[in-house]
Amino acid sequence: MIVSDLMSKDVIYVSPETSVTDARALMTKENVNKLPVLDRDNRLVGIVTKNDLTKASPSAATTLDVYEMSYLLSKLKVEKVMVKKVTTVDHNEVIEEAARIMADKNVGCLPVMNGDLLVGIITESDLFHAFIEMFGARHRGVRFMGDIAEKPGELAKISQSIAELGGNIVSIVTSEGCDVSKRRITCKVTHITIEQVKSLLENMNVEPVDIREV
Repeated sequence: MIVSDLMSKDVIYVSPETSVTDARALMTKENVNKLPVLDRDNRLVGIVTKNDLTKASPSAATTLDVYEMSYLLSKLKVEKVMVKKVTTVDHNEVIEEAARIMADKNVGCLPVMNGDLLVGIITESDLFHAFIEMFGARHRGVRFMGDIAEKPGELAKISQSIAELGGNIVSIVTSEGCDVSKRRITCKVTHITIEQVKSLLENMNVEPVDIREV
């Protein structure tokens, strides 16, 4: 998958001149926590979050009454509270790189760019949906984890054995194993039983870390 497959294309945004009051109302109406900020030439100049707006509001200890606070917030512009150094991602980037950027930068979303043009936004929620698909979470079957030798052909042997039993692999993901000589696989299969899977792994000398019907 690439970013453009997952991103939201109908991006809700504000301008630098939008008031904090209006930005907060828009977030509530659209049920979003972040808004890209575009200037008059539709260039991305910042991003504002619900947390930014909260920090801009007077504290609970203020002596201002509600009308005075509302007036001040209506005069305060987004450009004064937005984050100006925005981390972005290209629309043609792979989703795992987008996830890495979010994790490394500790951000919950990335504006998606095509050159200088904002074409979408990708969020943690979008990545969760991709995670569900990659692990075949919506399919019923047998899910197993096991460590296999880190060498060519090991996955092919397992997939061939599953096919010979009439099983179908709906998901297979690999990750670092218990040591450098191993690769951990997480696989979900359908149309075969958990007993068949256990027997298959035993015959291939693969010690299951976890195996269950889900």
